[in-house]
Amino acid sequence: MNEEARKRWVFAGVMLSIFLAAIESTVVATAMPTVVASLGGIRLYSWVFSGFLLTQTVTMPLWGRFSDLYGRRSVYLVGLAAFLAGSALSGAAQDMMQLVVFRMLQGAGAGSLMTLGYTIIGELFGLEQRARMQGYISGMWGVASLLGPWIGGVLTDHVSWRWVFYINLPFGAIAMAVIATALTGMDRPVRRPVVDWAGVAFFAAGVSAVLLGIVDAGRAGSWSRIEVVALLVLGAAVLVAFVVVERRAVEPIVPLRLFRSRMVVAAVVTRFLAGMAMFGALSFVPLFLQSVTGATATGAGLALTPFVLGWVVTSVVSARLVLRVGYRRVVLAGMACLTGAFLLFTRWTSALTQGVAMRDVVLAGVGMGLVVVPMLIAVQSAVSRTDLGAATSMTQFFMSSGGALGLSVMGAVMAQRLHASLPMSGALHGVFVVGFVVCLAALASAFLVPPGRAQDLERAEMRGAPTRVGG
Repeated sequence: MNEEARKRWVFAGVMLSIFLAAIESTVVATAMPTVVASLGGIRLYSWVFSGFLLTQTVTMPLWGRFSDLYGRRSVYLVGLAAFLAGSALSGAAQDMMQLVVFRMLQGAGAGSLMTLGYTIIGELFGLEQRARMQGYISGMWGVASLLGPWIGGVLTDHVSWRWVFYINLPFGAIAMAVIATALTGMDRPVRRPVVDWAGVAFFAAGVSAVLLGIVDAGRAGSWSRIEVVALLVLGAAVLVAFVVVERRAVEPIVPLRLFRSRMVVAAVVTRFLAGMAMFGALSFVPLFLQSVTGATATGAGLALTPFVLGWVVTSVVSARLVLRVGYRRVVLAGMACLTGAFLLFTRWTSALTQGVAMRDVVLAGVGMGLVVVPMLIAVQSAVSRTDLGAATSMTQFFMSSGGALGLSVMGAVMAQRLHASLPMSGALHGVFVVGFVVCLAALASAFLVPPGRAQDLERAEMRGAPTRVGG
């Protein structure tokens, strides 16, 4: 197998495994009413989703850094194995508690697939190829979100809800075989790694506490409950200790030196705020259409299709556009589109038509497509190869964390406004106003993105790049 063929096979394996992780976020939702009827445990219903999200988010930076220390191939295969083991066990679950635990294992594995796939592509391919392929992968996320509910429904209705999980096994086995065979030369570190296990423990504990507090606040519709405050304070204290530990570590699990880069800071702040606005407020778009305008469930779901299509198309376009005009212009254009979309959301009323809703939603999708991929390419071009996994995973981590925070904050806003006896339209108007304010902050943060083109960053990084570890 020649070098180009090997790279194409690696790309195919990465695409397949990331698709499985991406679709898992939506395919389960359709099956859950049947799962509850089969297993019971309605009180644990939300934890089937929250547990997956928690472990996925917490482990993202850990997988990325482990790949810097131990090599991409071996760590990726371990993560894929964890995802498949979690899938098999979830399909075999006999009660809801088992399903929650096994979904958490599955989420931990998914955290590796989502971050290391981008990292491997970033290391294997040159700038122009990498930009194109990162665009394809980002676009594939949109396809997965469209297909997930449909596949989940078909499997649940015509086979069994258990096959919502089992379906991952044959395709995951193919991806594992391809990666194991074609991805060579990326699993031999140049020196014996020194793992910052204290940092791992503090990071996992601190982020878990914060995320649990965020999830609990969103579920209860209040940020003032003693349980929420206690979790957030505990998490913050542990994360402060984590920073102290990292400053002294030989090989920190999150290299703080990354945040000396203006590009990294711009990327994590912008993606965090964009994720907070998008994943938060867009979760309420179908609710608005159903509860306020009287749309059917099918019609409300279809209204998000233009968002996905806008994201898919502009992800591919932006990956190439950034090579021509530079990062700042593309990201600013994307954030302007996203901010404009949320401004339009705040003007929605009960007279909203399906056509206007789809127009506004597609503008939001275009905005996200112009932000996510360029920021990823920018970070990968700006950091040393020895920090590629850590830097890539941090951008993913902050976007996922922002989404969790946005959903919780906006859910609490809606609950409080409903408690004040406002109609559903008024309650959801407050949600969209919060999203608009967050978008304004994200637009301001986009000005942190340095001017210049990807080629300039790539040349600068190569001039000063130290010896690679794990690659």
